[in-house]
Amino acid sequence: MTAFATLPLQPSLLASLETLGYADMTPVQEQSLPPMLAGRDVIAQAQTGSGKTAAFGLALLQALQVETIRLQALVLCPTRELADQVSKAIRKLAANIPNVKLLTLCGGMPLGPQLASLTHDPHIVVGTPGRVQEHLKRGSLHGGGIKVLVLDEADRMLDMGFSEAIDDIVGRIAKHHQTLLFSATYPDEIRAVSKRVQQEPVEITVEAPAEAKPAIEQQFIEVEPAHKLDALAQLLTGERGPDSKWDGALVFCNMRKDVDAVAQELDRRGYSALALHGDMEQRDRDEVLVRFANKSCNVLVATDVAARGLDIAALPLVVSFDIAHDPDTHTHRIGRTGRAGESGLAITLCTPRERPKAANIEAAMGAPLPWRALKLAPPRGKTLNLAPMKTLVIDAGRQDKLRPGDILGALTGDAGLDANDIGKIDVYATRAYVAISRALANKALERLRAGRIKGRNFRVRALG
Repeated sequence: MTAFATLPLQPSLLASLETLGYADMTPVQEQSLPPMLAGRDVIAQAQTGSGKTAAFGLALLQALQVETIRLQALVLCPTRELADQVSKAIRKLAANIPNVKLLTLCGGMPLGPQLASLTHDPHIVVGTPGRVQEHLKRGSLHGGGIKVLVLDEADRMLDMGFSEAIDDIVGRIAKHHQTLLFSATYPDEIRAVSKRVQQEPVEITVEAPAEAKPAIEQQFIEVEPAHKLDALAQLLTGERGPDSKWDGALVFCNMRKDVDAVAQELDRRGYSALALHGDMEQRDRDEVLVRFANKSCNVLVATDVAARGLDIAALPLVVSFDIAHDPDTHTHRIGRTGRAGESGLAITLCTPRERPKAANIEAAMGAPLPWRALKLAPPRGKTLNLAPMKTLVIDAGRQDKLRPGDILGALTGDAGLDANDIGKIDVYATRAYVAISRALANKALERLRAGRIKGRNFRVRALG
Protein backbone atom coordinates (compact mmCIF):
# COMPACT_ATOMS: atom_id res chain seq x y z
CA MET A 1 0.00 0.00 0.00
CA THR A 2 1.19 3.52 -0.82
CA ALA A 3 0.33 6.60 1.22
CA PHE A 4 -1.39 9.63 -0.34
CA ALA A 5 1.39 11.73 1.24
CA THR A 6 3.83 10.37 -1.38
CA LEU A 7 1.89 12.21 -4.13
CA PRO A 8 2.56 15.85 -5.12
CA LEU A 9 -0.86 16.95 -3.78
CA GLN A 10 -1.44 20.45 -2.44
CA PRO A 11 -1.55 20.66 1.40
CA SER A 12 -5.28 21.48 1.48
CA LEU A 13 -6.11 18.17 -0.27
CA LEU A 14 -3.80 16.18 2.03
CA ALA A 15 -5.57 17.83 4.99
CA SER A 16 -8.97 16.77 3.63
CA LEU A 17 -7.74 13.20 3.14
CA GLU A 18 -6.51 13.14 6.73
CA THR A 19 -9.86 14.44 8.00
CA LEU A 20 -11.68 11.74 6.00
CA GLY A 21 -9.37 9.06 7.39
CA TYR A 22 -7.82 8.23 4.01
CA ALA A 23 -4.14 7.37 4.55
CA ASP A 24 -3.30 4.73 1.94
CA MET A 25 -4.42 4.55 -1.67
CA THR A 26 -6.63 1.83 -3.10
CA PRO A 27 -5.23 -0.02 -6.16
CA VAL A 28 -7.15 2.16 -8.64
CA GLN A 29 -5.94 5.33 -6.90
CA GLU A 30 -2.35 4.10 -6.78
CA GLN A 31 -2.33 3.33 -10.51
CA SER A 32 -4.40 6.22 -11.85
CA LEU A 33 -3.42 9.23 -9.72
CA PRO A 34 0.21 9.65 -10.90
CA PRO A 35 -0.69 9.85 -14.62
CA MET A 36 -3.80 11.97 -13.89
CA LEU A 37 -1.78 14.43 -11.78
CA ALA A 38 0.74 14.57 -14.64
CA GLY A 39 -2.08 15.69 -16.97
CA ARG A 40 -2.36 12.44 -18.96
CA ASP A 41 -5.65 11.06 -20.28
CA VAL A 42 -6.66 7.89 -18.42
CA ILE A 43 -9.09 5.06 -19.19
CA ALA A 44 -9.68 2.94 -16.09
CA GLN A 45 -11.76 -0.16 -15.50
CA ALA A 46 -12.95 0.05 -11.92
CA GLN A 47 -16.01 -1.11 -10.03
CA THR A 48 -18.18 0.99 -7.70
CA GLY A 49 -16.52 1.13 -4.29
CA SER A 50 -12.97 0.96 -5.68
CA GLY A 51 -12.12 4.55 -4.76
CA LYS A 52 -12.36 5.94 -8.30
CA THR A 53 -14.42 8.99 -7.28
CA ALA A 54 -11.75 10.15 -4.84
CA ALA A 55 -9.12 9.49 -7.52
CA PHE A 56 -10.60 11.75 -10.20
CA GLY A 57 -11.86 14.19 -7.53
CA LEU A 58 -8.31 14.74 -6.30
CA ALA A 59 -7.00 15.08 -9.87
CA LEU A 60 -9.48 17.77 -10.90
CA LEU A 61 -9.14 19.69 -7.60
CA GLN A 62 -5.35 19.65 -7.89
CA ALA A 63 -5.64 21.28 -11.33
CA LEU A 64 -8.22 23.86 -10.18
CA GLN A 65 -7.35 27.55 -10.11
CA VAL A 66 -9.92 28.94 -7.66
CA GLU A 67 -9.03 32.57 -8.35
CA THR A 68 -10.12 32.06 -11.99
CA ILE A 69 -13.92 32.30 -11.96
CA ARG A 70 -14.84 30.01 -14.84
CA LEU A 71 -15.86 26.39 -15.37
CA GLN A 72 -12.70 24.27 -15.25
CA ALA A 73 -13.90 20.70 -14.55
CA LEU A 74 -16.91 18.76 -15.86
CA VAL A 75 -17.96 15.34 -14.52
CA LEU A 76 -20.63 13.42 -16.48
CA CYS A 77 -22.60 10.66 -14.70
CA PRO A 78 -25.38 8.37 -15.98
CA THR A 79 -27.95 9.13 -13.24
CA ARG A 80 -28.89 11.91 -10.88
CA GLU A 81 -28.33 9.60 -7.91
CA LEU A 82 -24.72 8.96 -8.91
CA ALA A 83 -24.18 12.66 -9.69
CA ASP A 84 -25.36 13.53 -6.17
CA GLN A 85 -22.95 10.97 -4.65
CA VAL A 86 -20.03 12.26 -6.73
CA SER A 87 -20.83 15.89 -5.82
CA LYS A 88 -20.83 15.08 -2.11
CA ALA A 89 -17.51 13.23 -2.38
CA ILE A 90 -15.80 16.10 -4.25
CA ARG A 91 -17.16 18.67 -1.79
CA LYS A 92 -15.63 16.71 1.09
CA LEU A 93 -12.26 16.62 -0.69
CA ALA A 94 -12.52 20.38 -1.38
CA ALA A 95 -13.44 21.23 2.22
CA ASN A 96 -10.08 22.97 2.89
CA ILE A 97 -10.00 24.94 -0.38
CA PRO A 98 -11.87 28.24 0.14
CA ASN A 99 -14.49 29.50 -2.33
CA VAL A 100 -14.81 26.43 -4.56
CA LYS A 101 -18.16 26.58 -6.37
CA LEU A 102 -19.57 23.19 -7.45
CA LEU A 103 -22.96 22.76 -9.12
CA THR A 104 -24.94 19.59 -9.77
CA LEU A 105 -26.93 19.83 -13.02
CA CYS A 106 -29.27 16.92 -13.73
CA GLY A 107 -32.40 16.25 -15.74
CA GLY A 108 -35.68 15.73 -13.89
CA MET A 109 -35.04 18.95 -11.94
CA PRO A 110 -36.50 22.41 -12.70
CA LEU A 111 -34.41 24.47 -15.10
CA GLY A 112 -35.13 27.83 -13.43
CA PRO A 113 -33.08 27.39 -10.22
CA GLN A 114 -30.21 25.93 -12.27
CA LEU A 115 -30.19 28.97 -14.57
CA ALA A 116 -30.15 31.25 -11.52
CA SER A 117 -27.19 29.33 -10.07
CA LEU A 118 -25.32 29.73 -13.39
CA THR A 119 -25.45 33.54 -13.29
CA HIS A 120 -21.87 33.26 -12.02
CA ASP A 121 -19.72 30.50 -13.48
CA PRO A 122 -19.02 27.53 -11.19
CA HIS A 123 -15.56 25.97 -10.99
CA ILE A 124 -16.89 22.41 -11.21
CA VAL A 125 -20.08 20.91 -12.67
CA VAL A 126 -21.26 17.36 -12.00
CA GLY A 127 -24.25 16.35 -14.06
CA THR A 128 -26.08 14.05 -16.45
CA PRO A 129 -25.26 14.36 -20.18
CA GLY A 130 -28.71 15.49 -21.34
CA ARG A 131 -28.99 18.44 -18.96
CA VAL A 132 -25.34 19.50 -19.34
CA GLN A 133 -25.76 19.42 -23.13
CA GLU A 134 -28.91 21.57 -22.81
CA HIS A 135 -27.09 24.22 -20.75
CA LEU A 136 -24.15 24.30 -23.18
CA LYS A 137 -26.54 24.74 -26.12
CA ARG A 138 -28.40 27.56 -24.31
CA GLY A 139 -25.15 29.30 -23.45
CA SER A 140 -25.98 29.20 -19.73
CA LEU A 141 -22.93 26.96 -19.26
CA HIS A 142 -19.59 28.01 -20.73
CA GLY A 143 -17.23 25.17 -21.62
CA GLY A 144 -14.34 27.15 -23.09
CA GLY A 145 -12.26 26.99 -19.90
CA ILE A 146 -12.67 23.30 -19.09
CA LYS A 147 -9.33 21.66 -18.27
CA VAL A 148 -10.62 18.27 -17.04
CA LEU A 149 -13.53 16.17 -18.38
CA VAL A 150 -14.54 13.03 -16.44
CA LEU A 151 -16.82 10.34 -17.89
CA ASP A 152 -17.93 8.29 -14.86
CA GLU A 153 -19.57 4.88 -15.36
CA ALA A 154 -19.24 5.45 -19.10
CA ASP A 155 -20.64 2.01 -19.94
CA ARG A 156 -23.95 2.89 -18.27
CA MET A 157 -24.11 6.23 -20.07
CA LEU A 158 -23.80 4.39 -23.39
CA ASP A 159 -26.45 1.86 -22.28
CA MET A 160 -28.78 4.80 -21.63
CA GLY A 161 -28.25 6.22 -25.12
CA PHE A 162 -26.02 9.17 -24.19
CA SER A 163 -23.32 8.49 -26.81
CA GLU A 164 -24.40 11.34 -29.13
CA ALA A 165 -24.85 13.75 -26.21
CA ILE A 166 -21.31 13.01 -24.99
CA ASP A 167 -19.86 13.61 -28.46
CA ASP A 168 -21.81 16.88 -28.71
CA ILE A 169 -20.58 18.02 -25.28
CA VAL A 170 -16.96 17.26 -26.21
CA GLY A 171 -17.43 19.38 -29.34
CA ARG A 172 -18.70 22.33 -27.27
CA ILE A 173 -15.93 22.51 -24.63
CA ALA A 174 -12.27 23.57 -24.78
CA LYS A 175 -10.42 21.64 -27.47
CA HIS A 176 -7.37 20.98 -25.31
CA HIS A 177 -8.41 19.28 -22.09
CA GLN A 178 -7.65 16.17 -20.07
CA THR A 179 -10.22 13.34 -20.37
CA LEU A 180 -10.59 10.75 -17.61
CA LEU A 181 -12.84 7.79 -18.50
CA PHE A 182 -14.01 5.32 -15.86
CA SER A 183 -16.05 2.23 -16.69
CA ALA A 184 -16.94 -1.00 -14.89
CA THR A 185 -16.66 -2.88 -18.22
CA TYR A 186 -14.63 -2.51 -21.42
CA PRO A 187 -17.00 -3.32 -24.31
CA ASP A 188 -16.03 -2.31 -27.85
CA GLU A 189 -18.29 0.77 -27.60
CA ILE A 190 -16.21 2.12 -24.69
CA ARG A 191 -12.98 1.65 -26.62
CA ALA A 192 -14.57 3.49 -29.56
CA VAL A 193 -15.51 6.43 -27.30
CA SER A 194 -11.98 6.48 -25.89
CA LYS A 195 -10.52 6.69 -29.40
CA ARG A 196 -12.81 9.63 -30.22
CA VAL A 197 -12.29 11.71 -27.08
CA GLN A 198 -8.87 10.76 -25.66
CA GLN A 199 -5.24 11.28 -26.63
CA GLU A 200 -2.86 8.37 -25.94
CA PRO A 201 -4.63 7.41 -22.68
CA VAL A 202 -2.94 5.42 -19.93
CA GLU A 203 -5.00 2.22 -19.63
CA ILE A 204 -5.64 0.86 -16.13
CA THR A 205 -7.45 -2.32 -15.13
CA VAL A 206 -7.94 -3.10 -11.45
CA GLU A 207 -9.01 -6.55 -10.36
CA ALA A 208 -10.21 -6.94 -6.79
CA PRO A 209 -7.75 -9.12 -4.84
CA ALA A 210 -9.06 -12.60 -4.09
CA GLU A 211 -9.22 -12.00 -0.34
CA ALA A 212 -11.28 -8.83 -0.90
CA LYS A 213 -13.89 -10.45 -3.10
CA PRO A 214 -17.19 -10.76 -1.24
CA ALA A 215 -18.69 -14.12 -0.33
CA ILE A 216 -21.46 -14.40 -2.93
CA GLU A 217 -23.27 -17.69 -3.40
CA GLN A 218 -24.74 -18.05 -6.89
CA GLN A 219 -27.69 -20.24 -7.87
CA PHE A 220 -29.13 -20.76 -11.36
CA ILE A 221 -32.68 -22.14 -11.57
CA GLU A 222 -34.38 -23.22 -14.78
CA VAL A 223 -38.06 -22.30 -14.78
CA GLU A 224 -40.85 -22.14 -17.34
CA PRO A 225 -41.99 -18.58 -18.19
CA ALA A 226 -45.49 -19.20 -16.78
CA HIS A 227 -44.04 -20.17 -13.39
CA LYS A 228 -41.50 -17.37 -12.96
CA LEU A 229 -43.61 -15.24 -10.63
CA ASP A 230 -44.50 -18.23 -8.43
CA ALA A 231 -40.81 -19.16 -8.30
CA LEU A 232 -39.84 -15.60 -7.35
CA ALA A 233 -42.46 -15.42 -4.58
CA GLN A 234 -41.30 -18.77 -3.20
CA LEU A 235 -37.66 -17.68 -3.26
CA LEU A 236 -38.51 -14.48 -1.41
CA THR A 237 -40.29 -16.27 1.42
CA GLY A 238 -41.33 -19.89 0.95
CA GLU A 239 -37.99 -21.62 1.34
CA ARG A 240 -37.28 -19.84 4.57
CA GLY A 241 -40.66 -20.66 6.07
CA PRO A 242 -43.98 -18.78 5.94
CA ASP A 243 -43.00 -16.52 8.86
CA SER A 244 -39.61 -15.61 7.44
CA LYS A 245 -38.57 -13.06 4.82
CA TRP A 246 -35.50 -11.38 3.46
CA ASP A 247 -34.97 -7.93 4.94
CA GLY A 248 -33.80 -6.65 1.56
CA ALA A 249 -34.07 -8.15 -1.91
CA LEU A 250 -33.24 -6.55 -5.26
CA VAL A 251 -34.98 -8.08 -8.29
CA PHE A 252 -33.72 -7.29 -11.80
CA CYS A 253 -35.87 -7.27 -14.94
CA ASN A 254 -34.59 -6.41 -18.41
CA MET A 255 -37.64 -4.37 -19.49
CA ARG A 256 -39.32 -1.43 -17.76
CA LYS A 257 -42.82 -2.81 -18.36
CA ASP A 258 -41.82 -6.07 -16.64
CA VAL A 259 -40.48 -4.12 -13.65
CA ASP A 260 -43.94 -2.58 -13.16
CA ALA A 261 -45.76 -5.90 -13.71
CA VAL A 262 -43.56 -7.86 -11.28
CA ALA A 263 -43.72 -5.17 -8.57
CA GLN A 264 -47.51 -4.95 -8.87
CA GLU A 265 -47.92 -8.72 -8.66
CA LEU A 266 -45.67 -8.96 -5.60
CA ASP A 267 -47.62 -6.12 -4.00
CA ARG A 268 -50.86 -8.00 -4.74
CA ARG A 269 -49.39 -11.07 -3.01
CA GLY A 270 -48.66 -9.08 0.16
CA TYR A 271 -45.04 -7.98 -0.25
CA SER A 272 -43.71 -4.47 0.41
CA ALA A 273 -42.48 -4.20 -3.18
CA LEU A 274 -41.67 -1.10 -5.24
CA ALA A 275 -40.62 -0.51 -8.86
CA LEU A 276 -37.66 1.58 -10.03
CA HIS A 277 -36.97 2.50 -13.67
CA GLY A 278 -36.15 5.44 -15.91
CA ASP A 279 -39.74 6.26 -16.95
CA MET A 280 -40.58 7.41 -13.43
CA GLU A 281 -40.56 11.04 -12.31
CA GLN A 282 -37.38 11.98 -10.45
CA ARG A 283 -39.19 12.64 -7.15
CA ASP A 284 -40.85 9.22 -7.32
CA ARG A 285 -37.45 7.58 -7.96
CA ASP A 286 -35.94 9.46 -5.02
CA GLU A 287 -38.73 8.30 -2.72
CA VAL A 288 -38.39 4.68 -3.83
CA LEU A 289 -34.65 4.75 -3.09
CA VAL A 290 -35.26 6.34 0.31
CA ARG A 291 -37.88 3.73 1.23
CA PHE A 292 -35.70 0.80 0.19
CA ALA A 293 -32.68 2.18 2.08
CA ASN A 294 -34.68 2.82 5.28
CA LYS A 295 -36.39 -0.62 5.24
CA SER A 296 -39.90 0.67 4.44
CA CYS A 297 -39.79 -1.58 1.39
CA ASN A 298 -38.16 -5.00 1.43
CA VAL A 299 -38.30 -5.88 -2.29
CA LEU A 300 -37.10 -3.49 -4.98
CA VAL A 301 -37.78 -4.45 -8.62
CA ALA A 302 -35.54 -2.50 -10.99
CA THR A 303 -33.86 -2.22 -14.37
CA ASP A 304 -30.07 -2.35 -14.52
CA VAL A 305 -29.73 1.34 -15.34
CA ALA A 306 -32.03 2.56 -12.56
CA ALA A 307 -30.32 0.38 -9.94
CA ARG A 308 -27.00 2.07 -10.71
CA GLY A 309 -27.93 4.87 -8.29
CA LEU A 310 -28.56 2.43 -5.46
CA ASP A 311 -26.03 2.37 -2.62
CA ILE A 312 -27.07 -0.22 -0.03
CA ALA A 313 -24.24 -1.85 1.93
CA ALA A 314 -26.18 -4.76 3.44
CA LEU A 315 -28.22 -6.38 0.65
CA PRO A 316 -28.59 -10.11 1.33
CA LEU A 317 -30.41 -11.22 -1.85
CA VAL A 318 -30.28 -10.34 -5.55
CA VAL A 319 -32.58 -12.11 -8.01
CA SER A 320 -32.34 -11.89 -11.80
CA PHE A 321 -35.98 -12.38 -12.80
CA ASP A 322 -34.71 -12.14 -16.39
CA ILE A 323 -31.20 -13.37 -17.12
CA ALA A 324 -28.83 -10.51 -17.97
CA HIS A 325 -28.17 -9.78 -21.66
CA ASP A 326 -24.39 -10.13 -21.23
CA PRO A 327 -21.85 -11.47 -18.69
CA ASP A 328 -20.65 -7.99 -17.63
CA THR A 329 -24.17 -6.94 -16.63
CA HIS A 330 -24.63 -10.24 -14.76
CA THR A 331 -21.40 -9.61 -12.85
CA HIS A 332 -22.54 -6.10 -11.95
CA ARG A 333 -25.91 -7.41 -10.71
CA ILE A 334 -24.50 -10.07 -8.42
CA GLY A 335 -21.94 -7.58 -7.10
CA ARG A 336 -24.83 -5.69 -5.48
CA THR A 337 -24.94 -8.30 -2.73
CA GLY A 338 -22.13 -9.54 -0.49
CA ARG A 339 -20.77 -6.03 0.11
CA ALA A 340 -19.05 -4.50 3.14
CA GLY A 341 -17.83 -7.90 4.30
CA GLU A 342 -21.33 -9.45 4.33
CA SER A 343 -22.22 -12.69 2.58
CA GLY A 344 -24.90 -12.65 -0.10
CA LEU A 345 -27.03 -14.84 -2.34
CA ALA A 346 -27.51 -14.17 -6.07
CA ILE A 347 -30.22 -16.22 -7.81
CA THR A 348 -30.79 -16.24 -11.56
CA LEU A 349 -34.06 -17.51 -13.04
CA CYS A 350 -33.51 -18.90 -16.52
CA THR A 351 -36.19 -20.00 -18.99
CA PRO A 352 -35.29 -22.63 -21.61
CA ARG A 353 -35.09 -19.89 -24.28
CA GLU A 354 -32.53 -18.00 -22.17
CA ARG A 355 -30.08 -20.91 -22.03
CA PRO A 356 -27.73 -19.32 -24.64
CA LYS A 357 -27.30 -16.29 -22.35
CA ALA A 358 -26.48 -18.64 -19.48
CA ALA A 359 -23.89 -20.34 -21.69
CA ASN A 360 -22.25 -16.95 -22.35
CA ILE A 361 -22.06 -16.27 -18.60
CA GLU A 362 -20.60 -19.73 -18.03
CA ALA A 363 -17.92 -19.11 -20.67
CA ALA A 364 -17.03 -15.76 -19.08
CA MET A 365 -16.84 -17.34 -15.61
CA GLY A 366 -14.66 -20.17 -16.87
CA ALA A 367 -16.48 -22.61 -14.61
CA PRO A 368 -19.75 -24.61 -14.66
CA LEU A 369 -22.80 -22.67 -13.48
CA PRO A 370 -24.24 -23.75 -10.12
CA TRP A 371 -27.64 -25.04 -11.28
CA ARG A 372 -30.18 -26.29 -8.75
CA ALA A 373 -33.74 -27.52 -8.88
CA LEU A 374 -36.66 -25.65 -7.38
CA LYS A 375 -39.75 -27.63 -6.45
CA LEU A 376 -42.68 -25.24 -6.66
CA ALA A 377 -45.04 -25.44 -3.72
CA PRO A 378 -48.83 -25.21 -4.23
CA PRO A 379 -49.88 -21.53 -4.38
CA ARG A 380 -50.83 -20.09 -1.02
CA GLY A 381 -53.30 -17.32 -0.38
CA LYS A 382 -52.12 -13.76 0.20
CA THR A 383 -49.53 -13.67 2.97
CA LEU A 384 -48.36 -10.41 4.47
CA ASN A 385 -44.62 -9.94 4.00
CA LEU A 386 -44.52 -6.30 5.01
CA ALA A 387 -41.37 -4.29 5.60
CA PRO A 388 -40.56 -3.52 9.25
CA MET A 389 -40.69 0.26 8.79
CA LYS A 390 -43.00 2.85 7.24
CA THR A 391 -41.91 6.23 5.86
CA LEU A 392 -43.37 9.58 6.85
CA VAL A 393 -42.77 12.61 4.62
CA ILE A 394 -42.42 16.09 6.10
CA ASP A 395 -42.90 18.91 3.59
CA ALA A 396 -39.90 20.86 4.85
CA GLY A 397 -36.17 20.44 4.50
CA ARG A 398 -32.79 22.16 4.50
CA GLN A 399 -34.32 25.36 3.06
CA ASP A 400 -36.43 25.53 6.23
CA LYS A 401 -33.29 24.97 8.38
CA LEU A 402 -34.66 21.54 9.31
CA ARG A 403 -32.09 19.01 10.58
CA PRO A 404 -32.38 15.29 11.44
CA GLY A 405 -31.98 16.15 15.13
CA ASP A 406 -35.05 18.41 15.00
CA ILE A 407 -37.19 15.56 13.65
CA LEU A 408 -35.79 13.07 16.16
CA GLY A 409 -36.43 15.54 18.98
CA ALA A 410 -40.06 16.09 17.94
CA LEU A 411 -40.71 12.32 17.73
CA THR A 412 -39.06 11.42 21.05
CA GLY A 413 -40.40 14.53 22.78
CA ASP A 414 -44.00 15.57 22.15
CA ALA A 415 -44.78 12.49 20.05
CA GLY A 416 -43.55 10.19 22.83
CA LEU A 417 -41.74 7.61 20.67
CA ASP A 418 -38.74 5.62 21.78
CA ALA A 419 -35.58 6.36 19.76
CA ASN A 420 -35.35 2.61 18.95
CA ASP A 421 -38.61 2.90 16.98
CA ILE A 422 -37.19 5.59 14.71
CA GLY A 423 -35.09 4.58 11.72
CA LYS A 424 -33.18 6.46 9.04
CA ILE A 425 -33.87 10.18 8.63
CA ASP A 426 -33.13 11.81 5.24
CA VAL A 427 -33.35 15.58 4.84
CA TYR A 428 -33.43 17.05 1.31
CA ALA A 429 -33.78 20.66 0.17
CA THR A 430 -37.58 20.87 0.49
CA ARG A 431 -38.58 17.51 2.02
CA ALA A 432 -37.59 15.17 4.81
CA TYR A 433 -38.22 11.45 5.23
CA VAL A 434 -38.25 9.50 8.47
CA ALA A 435 -38.69 5.73 8.92
CA ILE A 436 -40.90 4.65 11.82
CA SER A 437 -41.59 1.13 13.11
CA ARG A 438 -44.63 0.03 11.11
CA ALA A 439 -46.81 -0.63 14.17
CA LEU A 440 -46.22 2.91 15.47
CA ALA A 441 -46.30 4.83 12.18
CA ASN A 442 -49.94 5.96 12.48
CA LYS A 443 -49.36 7.14 16.05
CA ALA A 444 -46.29 9.08 14.98
CA LEU A 445 -48.19 10.62 12.06
CA GLU A 446 -51.05 11.80 14.33
CA ARG A 447 -48.66 13.23 16.92
CA LEU A 448 -46.54 15.08 14.35
CA ARG A 449 -49.65 16.55 12.72
CA ALA A 450 -50.95 17.69 16.07
CA GLY A 451 -47.59 18.93 17.40
CA ARG A 452 -44.73 21.04 16.17
CA ILE A 453 -41.22 20.60 14.78
CA LYS A 454 -38.85 23.42 15.76
CA GLY A 455 -41.89 25.33 16.95
CA ARG A 456 -43.55 25.21 13.52
CA ASN A 457 -46.35 23.24 11.89
CA PHE A 458 -45.40 21.33 8.74
CA ARG A 459 -47.50 19.10 6.48
CA VAL A 460 -46.79 15.42 7.27
CA ARG A 461 -48.04 12.37 5.35
CA ALA A 462 -47.32 8.66 5.10
CA LEU A 463 -45.90 6.90 2.05
CA GLY A 464 -47.35 3.56 0.97
